[in-house]
Amino acid sequence: MKHLLPLLIISVFFISCQKNKPIKPVKTPVKTNIKYAKGFDIITTGNQKKLIIKQPYQNAKTQFTYILGNKTNLSTNELKVPVKNIVVTSTTHIPMLEEIGAENFLIGFPQTKFISSIKTRKRIDAGHVIELGSEQTMNTERLIELAPELVIGFGLNGNNKTYKTIQRNGIPVIYNGDWLEETPLGRAEWIKFFGVLFNKEKEADSIFNVIETNYLSVKKIALKANKIPTIISGSLFKDLWYMPAGDSFIATYFKDANTNFLWQNTKGTGSLALSIESVLDKGLAADFWIGCGLFENRADMLTSNQKYNSFSAFKKGNIYTYANNKGATGGLIYFEKAPTRPDLVLKDIIKITNSDLLPNYSLTFFQKME
Repeated sequence: MKHLLPLLIISVFFISCQKNKPIKPVKTPVKTNIKYAKGFDIITTGNQKKLIIKQPYQNAKTQFTYILGNKTNLSTNELKVPVKNIVVTSTTHIPMLEEIGAENFLIGFPQTKFISSIKTRKRIDAGHVIELGSEQTMNTERLIELAPELVIGFGLNGNNKTYKTIQRNGIPVIYNGDWLEETPLGRAEWIKFFGVLFNKEKEADSIFNVIETNYLSVKKIALKANKIPTIISGSLFKDLWYMPAGDSFIATYFKDANTNFLWQNTKGTGSLALSIESVLDKGLAADFWIGCGLFENRADMLTSNQKYNSFSAFKKGNIYTYANNKGATGGLIYFEKAPTRPDLVLKDIIKITNSDLLPNYSLTFFQKME
């Protein structure tokens, strides 16, 4: 028995050590499928899903995190999904709703006249989408009567009094920052934002994958070009020419179309404010002028400023505008649909600048200005 005592003591010590050995915490993998967009993320941790708005508006210093579940609680930023009825505030949201088959959940919109989509216009005419006034002075009383489960807003800053009033009445508001994205595919990827709100993530992922594949494919086609044309863009507004900056999503289109945008080496993601003299100095002999503000014809441009006629692209008729492609009530289709379909915008630019690369394609957004 005395020989067994040491073994017994060792066994008890070993078992005691095993019980006191710290247990390593099991790490739950965090998943995200956002590839290009910088302004939002969708995080899945275990069974919990979160929607994170990283850039809700310009120069935002805070981000918003929403827990997606089976109830809405404004105090804890919980949102019930799928959303059954919604108000959105930008025409760029309309194609994304339609692409994932969620257009029938739209019940209100500010300034419905700007919506060009034939499908949603039918719902407006039938009284299913209610006019809510302008975005800045939205009819909050009418909106509160509609009682949407969610409002998708956009703004230049976080001090929108209308949105604060809506939230005080128990209706959550989420900022959509798709317009702040710096790349075409980053803007288009916001379709996943709507997908997660309506439990249509598979649909949104599939649609975006097709758009991405098309975009990257036509980008490769552009590399086959035998000539690299020079490009200018923009127009005068109150004596300043607003030209896309070199890091903007517009400049990205020109780069991906394998063209030489003459301001591609400038800094900034927005627009450059230039004098017409500086634009003439650099862009006088440019081959193409793509995007000239809201001008619809060359006569109106000359009425605005005779110096436009100095540009070679203007003289030769190589000037293209999106301002003539409108919906039934005057809304510009480019502003509404282009963010969702960057692949078609890129095709347009390639068709304009190197038409032989896309012989069977017809322009979607742009038209040659008369």
